[in-house]
Amino acid sequence: MPFEPPPSTWSLTEVTRDLARLDADDDLVAMGADLTPGTLLQAYRCGLFPMPSGRPGDPPMWFLPVRRGVLPLDGLRVSRSLRRSARTMEIRVNTAFSEVIAACGDPERPHAWIDDDIVDAYTELHEMGWAHSVEAWRHGELVGGLYGVATGGLFAGESMFHRVTDASKVALLGLVELMRDDHADSRLLDVQWSTDHLASLGVVEVTREEYAVRLAAALRLPLPAAFDDGRSDGPVLRPVVG
Repeated sequence: MPFEPPPSTWSLTEVTRDLARLDADDDLVAMGADLTPGTLLQAYRCGLFPMPSGRPGDPPMWFLPVRRGVLPLDGLRVSRSLRRSARTMEIRVNTAFSEVIAACGDPERPHAWIDDDIVDAYTELHEMGWAHSVEAWRHGELVGGLYGVATGGLFAGESMFHRVTDASKVALLGLVELMRDDHADSRLLDVQWSTDHLASLGVVEVTREEYAVRLAAALRLPLPAAFDDGRSDGPVLRPVVG
């Protein structure tokens, strides 16, 4: 099971205490603090997530999008081609976290943003049981995946990658299935910002206020079993695609 880190010395909850006071046109709401496990968990539990400020060692920037991208667990759109791809892959959890975050942070990727500070911070969070990788494998080879933070009923997705067609989508499909349990109606799959690509998969946008309500409900839930079994080599499954 995950274990709770020492509390943060920063009070990020003050940033989100009164949403009406935040700039309604700016997703960036704070700068500073650090990326220790206690700070990161506090941030996710109050709706924030970090991005690097541009130079290694500089304090992070903290975002609370005006329009937040979330994927309803019953809203993922699975095309025929994705169904075919899913039948050729298997999903594993937490068997290659370091490789997944390294692939997501490949500096040659367009719009690369994951730096060494982010890698170190989320690796530590993973070692404490809070950050997880969901991986797509084919013939014993890692071909795609994603990573994010799970706390209560929230899974906050951070980044994904693929090495073969549809592999990142198959990993997302696997994540959705891992979150579908008796609490699925109240679980929250956060993707930070919606894009045309994510919208085509079923991602919708919600306001800050709606996100806060849904987050509060999600945090009261237990973790999905896949993220709470205490193993470093989580379950292997085939995506259920009908």
